[in-house]
Amino acid sequence: MVRRGEVVTGDEHASDESSAGHDDHRSGDDRTGREGGRRGARDLVVLGVLVVVLIGLVTAVVVNRAGSTDTADATGGPQTSTPKEFGPLGDLARRDPADRRALGDVDAPVVMVMFSDFRCPFCAAFSRDVEPELVRRYVDTGKLRIEWRDQPIFGEQSELAARAGWAATAQGRFWPFVESVYRDAPASSHPDLPIDVLVKHARDAGVPDLDRFRRETLGGGYDDDVARDTAPAEQFGIIGVPAFVIDGEPIVGAHPVEVYAGVIDEKLGAG
Repeated sequence: MVRRGEVVTGDEHASDESSAGHDDHRSGDDRTGREGGRRGARDLVVLGVLVVVLIGLVTAVVVNRAGSTDTADATGGPQTSTPKEFGPLGDLARRDPADRRALGDVDAPVVMVMFSDFRCPFCAAFSRDVEPELVRRYVDTGKLRIEWRDQPIFGEQSELAARAGWAATAQGRFWPFVESVYRDAPASSHPDLPIDVLVKHARDAGVPDLDRFRRETLGGGYDDDVARDTAPAEQFGIIGVPAFVIDGEPIVGAHPVEVYAGVIDEKLGAG
């Protein structure tokens, strides 16, 4: 059995064989020694050639890297900033200019990714009490972008509501729909959101084609979109809502505005 760190060669077998035939071949020792000397000399020559080749390869790699950097500097200008550092969850932002489920500039220096469920009372509390202040301080001033992600964890009505959010998005009324649903949410329990209630919220949000909204909410056309939203949460084991990832830094649960502001300010300072 070979253990990690052991190097297996043919020396052990050769040693055993030479020991067995030592008495019978004593007269061949000198010849064997001369042949071993010649082999050793050849090995040294080969080793020297390999060292020279290796030095050449290393030199070529260093020169090529330096050349690539010089070329990048000459064509793209000097590098004036270091790469941005993200928290443990990495960069989850999409920064899609066509994303109608995002608030703020697409090139804002900080992005908050928000995982929510329409039946979550704490998500509703964040939407009513915290989000408007974050929008005032950071989104409206171009410092922060907020990107919504579905995380429907409270059963079939949560999944139905997630599809309803996409149906409202298709008609340009996503955020008014969010506001309508969360405005009527109870303080500590999960609201019932059957299709008729969702259509009512769509009407209050100004969704123009309610028949289309109902049809798309009941259909499966947005299932892939919902699944794409939930994938990062499943990957990182985010099982509660609301959950937020601010440039890779996770915050789980609804908190006072200063908790989020502290992380945002830290990221702005680091940038």
